[in-house]
Amino acid sequence: MHDFTLLKQDFPPDKQWFNGLTVRLDSGFQDFGKTYAYEKLFLPTKKPRGGKLTKNNKFRNLQQARKRVVVEHSIGGLKRYRILSDRLRMHNLEQFDVALEVCAGLWNFCLTH
Repeated sequence: MHDFTLLKQDFPPDKQWFNGLTVRLDSGFQDFGKTYAYEKLFLPTKKPRGGKLTKNNKFRNLQQARKRVVVEHSIGGLKRYRILSDRLRMHNLEQFDVALEVCAGLWNFCLTH
């Protein structure tokens, strides 16, 4: 299933999920701007079929990727904790939220010490 299809399942477009937010996405979310309301959208330019990107588009894509990679590394750091990376059989979402907060705290501790 495509990333954008999964996003629409988890965040139905009929609600204002991203209203007033700055959103940074990768190229798998090209229709995001047509589907959701947002404050500011950073979406890389895709290479046209049979064409090439301009130097300006390549530079903008590189700048956006440098900002997105920080978030990707944070998610990767959290996935080092097996409770977040393995299939979760916990049905109590409050307990999952607590586990996520503890893992985020541990990861932040690892980064600062």
